[in-house]
Amino acid sequence: MKKIQISPSILSADFSKLGDEIVKLENGGADMIHVDVMDGHFVPNLTIGPPIIKSLRKYTKLPFDVHLMISPVHKYIKNYADAGADIITIHPEATDDLSESIELIKSLNKKIGVSLNPDTPIDKIKNILSKVDLILIMSVYPGFGGQKFMPEVLDKIKTLNKLKINNKFNFNIEVDGGINFENSKFVIDAGADILVSGTTIFKENEGNIKKNIETLRIS
Repeated sequence: MKKIQISPSILSADFSKLGDEIVKLENGGADMIHVDVMDGHFVPNLTIGPPIIKSLRKYTKLPFDVHLMISPVHKYIKNYADAGADIITIHPEATDDLSESIELIKSLNKKIGVSLNPDTPIDKIKNILSKVDLILIMSVYPGFGGQKFMPEVLDKIKTLNKLKINNKFNFNIEVDGGINFENSKFVIDAGADILVSGTTIFKENEGNIKKNIETLRIS
């Protein structure tokens, strides 16, 4: 039985003490740290940039799972790689040449992720599935934390998982958006390897991060 990995989103953390929050996540059993980067253009919100990621790097040895919701993304990839990202995930709609951006991430010795919005079909990325380490399925429209999970993406997860198995691809399937104790089992059963969660991890059970991570993992 595969071990489900948990990538807590610091979008739901206390931004006045992000370093301490990351330490709590590592001590609580997180497998990686999910960093949502928004530009106010590709998505309707602004979050953090490379200097903050660089300043947070010293607080943990866990991989930084950096989701770039910025456009045009290509020219900023190196900045985030240099800041300490370990996994760099981009959207196909945010680059003029997805293959070129993938090659850039690879040349920087970072793991490659590609994200699909709820209305972005798998067909859009079929030609690059052998080149990536991670496919991030968005189960909400990106831009804000705390949104409700969209159950219609479960079929997309199942289809992607079938493609992965049938073709012996090596990427992980990550799911982000409204993940909680009620729906995590369905997401795992559909084929997810990594769950991203913010609100549930930081807010449930009076903020008991360790308990919340373990509950999500074994759902």
